[in-house]
Amino acid sequence: MGAATVEKEAPKVSPNLERNIAYLNNILGYGKSFDIVLRRFNVAGKEIAMYFVNGFVKDDVMALILRNLDELKRPDVTPGSLKKLFNEHINHIQVDTVGELEKVIDQVLSGPLALLVEGEEQALIIDLRMYPSRSPQEPDLEKVVRGPRDGFVETVLMNTLLIRRRLRDPRLRNEVLQIGTRSKTDVVISYIEDIANPELVKNIKEKLQMVKIDGIPMAEKAIQELIEPGKYGNFFPKVRFTERPDVAVSHMLEGRVLIMVDTSPSVIIAPCTLWDHLQAAEEYRQGPPVGVYIRWVRYVGVLGALFLLPLWFLFVLQPELLPPALKFIGPNEPGKIPIIIQFLLAELAIDMIRLATIHTPTPLATSTGIIAAILVGDVAITVGLFNAEVVMYTAIAAVASFMIPSYEMSWAIRMVRLLLLLATAAFRLPGLIIATLIVFIYLMRTKSVGVPYLWPLVPFDYKAMKSVLVRTPVEIQNQRPSIFHPKDKIRQAVPEPARKPDKQDGQS
Repeated sequence: MGAATVEKEAPKVSPNLERNIAYLNNILGYGKSFDIVLRRFNVAGKEIAMYFVNGFVKDDVMALILRNLDELKRPDVTPGSLKKLFNEHINHIQVDTVGELEKVIDQVLSGPLALLVEGEEQALIIDLRMYPSRSPQEPDLEKVVRGPRDGFVETVLMNTLLIRRRLRDPRLRNEVLQIGTRSKTDVVISYIEDIANPELVKNIKEKLQMVKIDGIPMAEKAIQELIEPGKYGNFFPKVRFTERPDVAVSHMLEGRVLIMVDTSPSVIIAPCTLWDHLQAAEEYRQGPPVGVYIRWVRYVGVLGALFLLPLWFLFVLQPELLPPALKFIGPNEPGKIPIIIQFLLAELAIDMIRLATIHTPTPLATSTGIIAAILVGDVAITVGLFNAEVVMYTAIAAVASFMIPSYEMSWAIRMVRLLLLLATAAFRLPGLIIATLIVFIYLMRTKSVGVPYLWPLVPFDYKAMKSVLVRTPVEIQNQRPSIFHPKDKIRQAVPEPARKPDKQDGQS
């Protein structure tokens, strides 16, 4: 025989109960892991074994099932009694049968209870799961003034219920996969069957099925990196994360797919474009005029976060580029260290303050920011380490980056700003122009699950671009985005204008 290894077939559930117990005890670590529970019963002269993880099962329902089993008589446990137990004596809705011990192990570790009966070649799986979870709360990163206050939680079942509550469509599909040879994490793909492009759903499903890893403790972030092409080249986020069910459902109605990972409150929306990261639910919770204003304030903030520091630094290096009316721009006293070093130190200080605030208890977070602003900023200017304008413009750029709803996109903007600053310091105006073109070309070449990242700007789509620039009223949102190739392209029928009666009609 050759050296090729032959994959062992998964052992079947044996009619010999002791053999099943010996195998399961060895694999599950019964006796070593305190939370693995084995209960053995003699029901009407027949041996029964029950496996479950302590804390995962509902005690009241399990007590009811045990009471029913205790009332069984010998005729109820004759050969073939498993079918009778399944149909008559297990008072629970979610009951299934499995014939392989590996599946029994997977089910027990996922939370359900496994029931094995002497003489039977199948095991009963009773879903009595009760995962520890918090109540739905409004996400901190996606708050709105008016709107629902519920948000996704760490339990995937609760998340699917939040979506079902808003979308009572029988064509909504929630397909579950398990990823991780050790963690076996539940990953749910949600889409509307008669809207989403079948090729898009198939592509995402194949990427998830190709993942071969031992576990994904970082949940949705690990899934994002595993299904996206490239490693260190993913400068901009190619998928969008949300913790708001209303935002998730609105994207599903456009023909997109959701990826929900158990243990994570963040849901992946794919595919997405650059503009999706710059739009927030607050724009649609206000009237169209206010929504347009909010959106444009955010766009101006993004431009300021990107170009304010590089442009001011360029004018410091080349004051001749300024028109006479703006000659006041620029530092009167440059400071004791070069301007570019001041910018880098200021950016580093802001990131240090941000990280310190994240890891500081909430009652002390505000105090930390105030102390850092007063001591670091004011004292640094007083001693001449920093120029006052450097601190002011860096603070404006930082505040502008906080306006971006997507946390991942705000970090990408910060990294691009540093790139533009360094390019300006090295090559001045040509450096700023070339670096900006490189970033733009990179965005043109980027795709999110096959969708161009800059659409509808590249390739250009006038109608879609107008809806990106202007928050359109709901009554004229009639078509789904064409770039996702939805099966059903129409969202709402356009009412026909009423026909004015003719003179002849009036006379008749």
